[in-house]
Amino acid sequence: MTDDLQRLAQVAALAWPQITGRPTLVMQRENVVFRVETTEGECALRLHRPGYRSPAELQSELTWMAMLAAEGMDVPAPLRTADGRLLVEGTRAASLLRWLPGTPLGHTDEPLAITGMRRTTLFHAIGRAMATVHDLSDRWNLPSGFSRPSWDREGLVGEAPLWGRFWEAEISQEDQVLFRRVRDHARNILSKSEADFGLIHADLVRENVLVDGDNVRFIDFDDSGFGYRIFDLATALLKNLDEPDYHDLQAALCDGYSTRRPLPDIELLPIFLVLRSLTYVGWAATRMSEPAIARRMPSYLATCRKLIRTVLPDLADPRY
Repeated sequence: MTDDLQRLAQVAALAWPQITGRPTLVMQRENVVFRVETTEGECALRLHRPGYRSPAELQSELTWMAMLAAEGMDVPAPLRTADGRLLVEGTRAASLLRWLPGTPLGHTDEPLAITGMRRTTLFHAIGRAMATVHDLSDRWNLPSGFSRPSWDREGLVGEAPLWGRFWEAEISQEDQVLFRRVRDHARNILSKSEADFGLIHADLVRENVLVDGDNVRFIDFDDSGFGYRIFDLATALLKNLDEPDYHDLQAALCDGYSTRRPLPDIELLPIFLVLRSLTYVGWAATRMSEPAIARRMPSYLATCRKLIRTVLPDLADPRY
C-alpha cells in the first residue's frame, strides 16, 4: 500500500514544477501527507482521502486557505500548478501546501506539556487567531461555486449528522437513551438560536495548532465549513477539560478572541462542549473495525457522560 501511495505522490508531483525532490511520506491518516522540497521551500503534498470531500469542496477549502494566507494568517498557503490549478484530480486528488514551522500544542489523551504562564499566553493567542479567521471570513465575498459542509443544526443533530448518528452507535441502551435526550434538547435550543454563524475551522484540536515560540498556526482544514462560531471555541477547549487550570485556559481563549471581535454566544458553550464530544462517538461508531479507533470509544463515551452530568444534569437523571 505504501509503495502504491508513493507512486501516486510521484505522479501528482509532476503537476508542480516547483517540486525539486522525491516525496517523503510523513503522515497517513485521513489524508496522506508527503514532505517535498520545492524552489519555494519545504511543502506538504497531500493525497486526499477518496470520497470524503467532493472536488468542489476541496477546491473551496484551498481557495479559502489561500485567502487567509494572503491576508497574513499563519495557515498553510496552497501553491498553484504550472497551469494555475490548486487541486489536481486523479485516483486521489492532490494539493500542495507550504510547510509551516512549529510543533503541535499537544496530543490527545496526554496532559499538556507546556508549563507556567505560557499556557494561558498560548490560549490567548489561539483565541485571537480564531477570531481573526472568523473576521476575515465574514468580510470575504465567497467565490462562485464555493462549497463546504455545514456544522449547522442538521449537521450536528439532524437525521444525518456530518460525523454520524451518535445516538444509534453500538453502545449500551442507557447511553442511547441519554444521547437521544441530549439530541432532542439540542435540536430545540438550536431551532430558536440566532448564534453567530459562518465559516469555521471546525477541528482546532491540539494537533492542529502549531506552536512556534509565542506564535500559533492553524493547520488541517479538512473538516472546515459553515458552522456556529462557538463550535470552534468548544473544539479548542474540549480536550483540555481535565487540565488543572482549565478555567484559566478557557478565560484566556475567550479573552484572546474578544480582542478581535465580540465573543460569540458564550452561554451556549456548555451545550456545544457536549455536542462536540458526541461527534466523536458518531465518528468512531462508523470505524470500529479500526483497532486504534475502537480503543478510543470508551474514552469518548466517558467524556460524554461526564459532560452531560455536569452541564445537563436534568437530562442525566434516570427519572427523566
